[in-house]
Amino acid sequence: MNVLNFMQSFFSDGSHWHGRDGIPQRVWEHVQYTAAALAIASAIGLPVGLVTGHTRRGGNTLAFLAAGARALPTFGLLVLMFFWLGLGIVPVMIPLVVLAVPPVLVTTYEAIRTVDPSPVDAARGMGMPEARILFQVEVPAALPLILSGLRSATVQIVSTATIAAYVSLGGVGRYILDGLYQHDYEKVVGGAALTAVLALLALLLFWAVGRVAVSPGVRRRRTA
Repeated sequence: MNVLNFMQSFFSDGSHWHGRDGIPQRVWEHVQYTAAALAIASAIGLPVGLVTGHTRRGGNTLAFLAAGARALPTFGLLVLMFFWLGLGIVPVMIPLVVLAVPPVLVTTYEAIRTVDPSPVDAARGMGMPEARILFQVEVPAALPLILSGLRSATVQIVSTATIAAYVSLGGVGRYILDGLYQHDYEKVVGGAALTAVLALLALLLFWAVGRVAVSPGVRRRRTA
């Protein structure tokens, strides 16, 4: 059987759509892991990136930390956290957050740092407080690039959250791991297909958010 036949057999099997091991339940679990990891990574990366980008300080340090975090093997970190913390969601969240923070942090920093200085200087000359300059002048102009960092982090989390299955949790990675163990390649292909679909849906979601959140003027300047 080829890959398409495996996919057809997997998705046409009614038993895969019901119960604790059904596709809706596994997809929902995967979405929960992704949302939780992205929320934590954003809570870390966005404030630091905004402040350092606004002050134009700490860029070298951020680049060093981001390079170090990217060099960490995600699966190896999962195994280490599992032996240290045992079963549970925390050993999964730590490597996913470590994976997602660098693109959020570095992209946010670069987005704010590279904003056209003219409106920033004009706002500062009018006596606008630094916090208002950041959130009313710099962030709206930098929003497309900030969203691109969040989008990149989300796709990486979606693709990597399959590791949750290795510590007895759920998500669509359950199909990949169980399928390999059972030599059921329909499950393996089905789990991989679901992961790809979720990644594509994440891209579509951020495209829609960008259309709503980014002002038309900023979009036109970026495409000009």
